[in-house]
Amino acid sequence: MNKYSLELKNLSKTYNRRVIFDNINLTYNANGIYGIAGANGSGKSTLVKIIAGLLNHSSGSVVHTLEGKTLQQDDILNHIGFASPYLNLYEEFSAIENIDMLTAIRGLEKNSEYEDYLFKTFLLSDRRKDVLRAYSSGMKQRLRLIFAFVHNPQLIILDEPISNLDNNGRDQIYSLIDENKDKKIILIASNEDADLALCNSVINIQDYKKK
Repeated sequence: MNKYSLELKNLSKTYNRRVIFDNINLTYNANGIYGIAGANGSGKSTLVKIIAGLLNHSSGSVVHTLEGKTLQQDDILNHIGFASPYLNLYEEFSAIENIDMLTAIRGLEKNSEYEDYLFKTFLLSDRRKDVLRAYSSGMKQRLRLIFAFVHNPQLIILDEPISNLDNNGRDQIYSLIDENKDKKIILIASNEDADLALCNSVINIQDYKKK
């Protein structure tokens, strides 16, 4: 059973005096799929970056808790998986080298059997030793999704998960999300109706702008 929880307390972000969002109060303490909706440029990516600890907020707090213990920033990355179209990959290395390096940098433990399963799921098994400069944009997105799941984290954050994917790739990530919805907290930031239809509940970032 996942004993992970995420709480946003009076969370706000401004940039050059522009309010990105203001006074978000949310708690995610049950496994399932939760959506963050909004138009392009509305602040969805900013919010999930802050949740993942990749960007600072202006005020309020983000609290990650595991088994009742509040996690410090250095520990959070061990327990979350993050995927987005803007996640940098190493073009000069192979897919498997990218996974090995990124997990090593973060000090994560991999399950080789699960890694193999993910590469098969995303139809990259035969291309795992190819350098990324030979990959299409869709193949790179599939690799980013593998990276989000490979260490079996308690919290999965997916920003525009079907970006650059064909129908087959979309079906693969939707199937993987469905496999994990009862075991993890999954956050999806998207303006795609098909993505948001997967979610138990959805917030709209526009509701957290100052009137």
